[in-house]
Amino acid sequence: MSIRVTSGMMNSQLLNNLNRNNYNMSKLQEQASTGRKINNPSDDPVGVTYALRYRSDLASNEQYQTSVDSAIGWLDTTDTIMSQAGDVMKRVKELTVQGASGTVPQSGLDAINQEIKELKGYLVDIGNTQIRGKYIFNGQKYDQAPYQLSDTVTSYDKINADTAAVEYSIGDGVNFRMNTSGSDFFGTSEDTDNVFKVLDDLSAALASGDTASVSAQLTNIESRTTKMLSSQTEVGARTNRAELVQSRLTDNNLNLTTLQSKVEDADIASVLIQATSAQTIYEAALKSSASMMSTSLMDYMR
Repeated sequence: MSIRVTSGMMNSQLLNNLNRNNYNMSKLQEQASTGRKINNPSDDPVGVTYALRYRSDLASNEQYQTSVDSAIGWLDTTDTIMSQAGDVMKRVKELTVQGASGTVPQSGLDAINQEIKELKGYLVDIGNTQIRGKYIFNGQKYDQAPYQLSDTVTSYDKINADTAAVEYSIGDGVNFRMNTSGSDFFGTSEDTDNVFKVLDDLSAALASGDTASVSAQLTNIESRTTKMLSSQTEVGARTNRAELVQSRLTDNNLNLTTLQSKVEDADIASVLIQATSAQTIYEAALKSSASMMSTSLMDYMR
């Protein structure tokens, strides 16, 4: 049984073909203009799932990078400040050896004492160092200056800085401590080699001309200097770890960006060729359709 093909059926089929060609051309032109092969979820539902996952991973990775960068900045500042404190301790030792020699007159001891007081003030300034408005030696109480006197606290050697850890998240479930407590670096109120106590005792001995007591402080100076160097070494180890994490996060960011690009980004050269081809096909279809649909009553009367 033959099927009669009407002009309405032909017109409908022509329109369907034109619409399909136009749709393909429009999709390719959209990809060429945006540079992306996924512009709507319907373009690639599976690809969208991967793209969203990569975006989430990239956002987390970038947050970890920010945390690591902040931690490195904190650690670098701490290391610099500790080096300055180490230079102060070297100078204190030199002055102590000079004052303990027994050959310096009282006027000379007074001059040494004056410099010792100035060095103590400088160490107090170091102890109150801030980075981005946070005091680096006062643990989780970083909004408060650790070394400040009051009506109840009249001597710096009676101060115990907060020892709680300041941690940043640098990975999934990985927390990183970046601070060093002033109690560890300068000493606690119970330590005989607390740097402020040592300087106060040294100052008192110099003022009284007691060279034996001046000499006795050399042991405490050596002990505290060693502990300071140990704290600085620990900071260096933390910095090394942070820099390794920073490098790994940078590599992760590159890898995730590459994977995201493979899912979302279009191959522009290929898309342009396909778009040009689709446009040519669409224009040819238009001309062909126009020719086929240009029938008139005279065509039926022949």
